[in-house]
Amino acid sequence: MSMLAAEPEELRRAPDLIADELIAQIRGGDFPPDTPLPTERELCERFAASRPTVREALAQIQMRGYATAGVGKRPRAALPSIATVLRGTGDLIREVLGDAESGAHLEQMRQFIESGAAREAANRADQIHLAKLQTALEQNFNAIGTADFAPTDIAFHRALVSVVGNPLILTLHDMFVSTMIAHRPPTDDAARYDRIAYDEHREIYHAVLDGDVVTATDVMDRHLARSYRARLKAPQQARPTSDRPAD
Repeated sequence: MSMLAAEPEELRRAPDLIADELIAQIRGGDFPPDTPLPTERELCERFAASRPTVREALAQIQMRGYATAGVGKRPRAALPSIATVLRGTGDLIREVLGDAESGAHLEQMRQFIESGAAREAANRADQIHLAKLQTALEQNFNAIGTADFAPTDIAFHRALVSVVGNPLILTLHDMFVSTMIAHRPPTDDAARYDRIAYDEHREIYHAVLDGDVVTATDVMDRHLARSYRARLKAPQQARPTSDRPAD
């Protein structure tokens, strides 16, 4: 007997109950990892629920890391990890980028991660890490003044964060950095901005190459703070009193 039938007076929402029952079955081995979950139609019949209710339950299961689903594909059972849970909630967290204060908090998180990464890279980057950083830097230089600058910018920062060797930190970085950059308004002189950003990337690379922890960290802090402030929209100015319409 399903949980919904066993507890008809339960005050919890139907999608939560469906999600909890299916998760219990996944954890219990009824649906081993990577096996398809029942179809929406089967779940509707089993729980006497509508399609929107079932879809909400499946979305909740996926967000909690117990299912994976591609576009147009049937959800498949999974066991959660911290990385998959972060990815599952990433789209929801990205929604706050429309709010200036929340966006600033995400920028602060990025600065915390990347300044720490610069410090660690200067401490322990090996020859392979340095080669990847150099390649990313060269691609960044070649993209100055073009639409490819932003992707090469992201790639340089990602190469730096990857030195840390922590997949959770790299997942957090991947989830937000490209979205944050995409939400920033364009500058008046893109090529000039690109050159400034590249020169700062070059300073960071040389500090890492020299094992200079202090310089690597300081330049990264300055680079991210300047980049963020350069993209902020200026407040609107009030019109002079003489230009205002009469009351």
